[in-house]
Amino acid sequence: MIERILPASVRSAHAREDPPSATLYPAEEELVARAVPKRRAEFTTVRHCARQALASLGEPPAPILRGDRGAPIWPAGVVGSLTHCAGYRAAAVAHAADVAGIGIDAEVHGPLPAGVLDLVSLPGEREHLSALAAAGSGTWWERLLFSAKESVYKVWFPRTGEWLGFEEAAVTFHPEAGSFTARLLRTGPFTELHGRFLVDDGIVLTAIVLDPS
Repeated sequence: MIERILPASVRSAHAREDPPSATLYPAEEELVARAVPKRRAEFTTVRHCARQALASLGEPPAPILRGDRGAPIWPAGVVGSLTHCAGYRAAAVAHAADVAGIGIDAEVHGPLPAGVLDLVSLPGEREHLSALAAAGSGTWWERLLFSAKESVYKVWFPRTGEWLGFEEAAVTFHPEAGSFTARLLRTGPFTELHGRFLVDDGIVLTAIVLDPS
C-alpha cells in the first residue's frame, strides 16, 4: 500500500505478515539478541522489506544497522525509511541523487490512547481535527496526526541529528488531495514539509519525500 503515496523515484516493499523465510545478517542479529519474539519479528520483517526495496533500486543486499536514536543506517548513496505496526511493515528507499530524504510511518487506524492527543498536538491542531471529524468521513484524524508527525521526525533527524518534539511541528491536512503540510516551529534546514497520507484496510500511512537540494 505504501507505494500509493510515494513518487516513482522511491522504491518500496511491504508485508502484512512476518514471512518465515526472512533472515538477518549476523550484525543485525546482535541488535535483537535479547529482544522479545514480537520485537524480533518486526525487526526482521522490516529489514526483509528493506532488502526487497534496495534490490528494486539495483542495490545489493546489505545489513541495515542502527545509528543514533535507532535511525537505520543505509548503504552509501541511499536514503530511506522503515516503519512497522501491528499487521504492517514497510520500507522505502531511493538514490540520494534523486531524493534528499524519506520519512514513512504506519499506524493501526483507530483512536489514540486516552490523553495522548493532548501530548502530541497543538491547540490549533486540535481545532483542525475537530473540524475534519465533523465532516463525518470516519477517519481517525488524531491517529493520522500522530503518524504525520512521526514521518516529519524521520525526515528531520537524519538531516539535523537533533530531536524534534511533537510540539515543534504544526500539521494541516488537505483531505481531498490526500496530503498534509507540516510547518516547522524551530530553526532548521527547512520551514515546511509536504506529505501524503492514505487510510486503507485498517492501516494509516503517511509519507514525506524531500526533493534533492
